[in-house]
Amino acid sequence: MKWLALIISLTLLVATHELGHLLFAKLFHTRVRRYYIFFNWKFSILKAKKFGGKWHFLFFNAKTPDSWDEKNLAPEDQDNTLWGLGWIPLGGYCDIAGMIDETKDAGDLEAEPQPWEYRTKPAWQRLCIISGGVLVNFLSALLIFGMIFARWGSDELPLRNATLGYDYHQVMLDEGFQTGDIIYAIDGREQYDFAEATMALVLDNPRTVTVMRGDSLVDIPMSGHLTERANRERVKSLMVPRMPFVVKDFIAGSEAKKAGMQQGDSVVSIAGVPMAAFSEISPALAAHAGDTISVGFYRQGRLDSVIVPLGSDGKLGVQLESDISKLFVVNHIDYNFFQAIPAGIAHGWKTLTDYVSSLKMLFSPGGVQSLGGFGTMASIFPNYWDWHSFWNITALLALILAFMNIIPIPGLDGGHIVFTLWEMISGRTPSEKFLTIAQNVGMALLFALLIVANGNDLLRAIGLM
Repeated sequence: MKWLALIISLTLLVATHELGHLLFAKLFHTRVRRYYIFFNWKFSILKAKKFGGKWHFLFFNAKTPDSWDEKNLAPEDQDNTLWGLGWIPLGGYCDIAGMIDETKDAGDLEAEPQPWEYRTKPAWQRLCIISGGVLVNFLSALLIFGMIFARWGSDELPLRNATLGYDYHQVMLDEGFQTGDIIYAIDGREQYDFAEATMALVLDNPRTVTVMRGDSLVDIPMSGHLTERANRERVKSLMVPRMPFVVKDFIAGSEAKKAGMQQGDSVVSIAGVPMAAFSEISPALAAHAGDTISVGFYRQGRLDSVIVPLGSDGKLGVQLESDISKLFVVNHIDYNFFQAIPAGIAHGWKTLTDYVSSLKMLFSPGGVQSLGGFGTMASIFPNYWDWHSFWNITALLALILAFMNIIPIPGLDGGHIVFTLWEMISGRTPSEKFLTIAQNVGMALLFALLIVANGNDLLRAIGLM
């Protein structure tokens, strides 16, 4: 399910990115010979082109017929684009006439510049065409966030409203945190938001963190190596709220239901030992697999208990409540359409700035090892299909794609943007030979980065990293 969600998400992102280039090219009467989702080395899954007044299709095709070539078409059909679906899900492309990119070099251009080519257009039009993909990805991310707010609203769990405190990763425990601590302040700045506190821990390398431990405030001096170690050990989450064990429903044949437990019961002890968080209760039940034990719980504010015979799997046979709005006091906000759009823009901009800030971790010791490829991207999707998660992650990936493409590396849109801006400022156009060399160097760098990122995924999968 993770990989299916990733493929669908990337398909949408690639399609909209390349559509941005295509729309601006068409706006300025520049031919787009091919529009492809995914790469089509050796053959294409689908090709489609309109000419002669009707659409023509080819499936699993290796060579496009000469009759489809623009030179052999009627003048009114020569501007029509060939639409294709490749089979290598590593991106996509627009073959824009007269442009040196991943689809062609200077030797593939027409002998004489044509008025419908990219290279003959004014620099400001070329800048719009090459920036179109980034612009559409960025705007689509903001729109998706807005639609998420309009459809689901937002639930925010204030940092201190996680009444059971937090479970911490070992790197945090080694810094002096204890299970159940609630972060109160970082370097003297009070913290209220979970995401902001997490970002401050990773990016600001704080000297002191103040936590609420029981009824007291405790200062924890930090080692200064948290970011380095979190990078090296690929820590996905420094801390998570301790979730209460609240019964939502029962599975067929549940021994807990037979013993008298009901929906809404909140378990607070196992075999007479007080505990309230799922992270404690689940292993305690497993340790008593096959035993008959006492299970204590609160029901409508009253403490009660039942005797439950556990099976060999050490489970009660219950489904747990996972809706945080039913477990904690959360800040839920509903938005109408006109409120959701500005909220989505604000959230998208904050998400982008947080992502850009996090990139400085790549330059810390072990930063290269934190790079991940498609396996890492797939891992952030849930194991089950959830529309809220899917669209939220897709919007995040759209922002990442937009930012990565604007980095001034030849082979990416950012490289073309820099060369075009240089031309607009200096009045000098880079030679086609220079652009070809720069494109080849940039593609080599990108392939190297792709190999490193996915190589890290492979090493992690086989346990060597």
